[in-house]
Amino acid sequence: MPGVSGRVLVVDDNKVIRQLIRVNLELEGFEVVTAADGAEALDIVHRVCPDVVTLDVVMPRLDGLRTAARLREDPRTSRLPVAIISACTQYEVESGLAAGVDAFLSKPFEPAELVRLVRQLMHREGPPSADGRHEAGQAGRTVG
Repeated sequence: MPGVSGRVLVVDDNKVIRQLIRVNLELEGFEVVTAADGAEALDIVHRVCPDVVTLDVVMPRLDGLRTAARLREDPRTSRLPVAIISACTQYEVESGLAAGVDAFLSKPFEPAELVRLVRQLMHREGPPSADGRHEAGQAGRTVG
């Protein structure tokens, strides 16, 4: 499919923020699917087969941290790149890392930061994340 850089599943209970993320990613050529909370995201993730998932933390029914943990537990999504987009308190970051989250973006965010983060996760051949975990199996080290 020419012109599409990849598919992103955007999960946030705030409609305004969902739209903001969608518009910024679509402008860069990404295909965007949205969900209003973690439960909905888990319902559709296998149907939409995203390349990257972005999660808000505080959501009804199933929060972002528990959603990330569920994605990691499922063999079909265990290697799916996941980013938390939230206030990013220390608790959220520590819990997110424990749940297997790959990246964090603090709200409010710059659109360019969002796009850069999603691009990095799409092409995760790069160096491991800042905390030094490289759990990409047989990751061949591609040095810049």
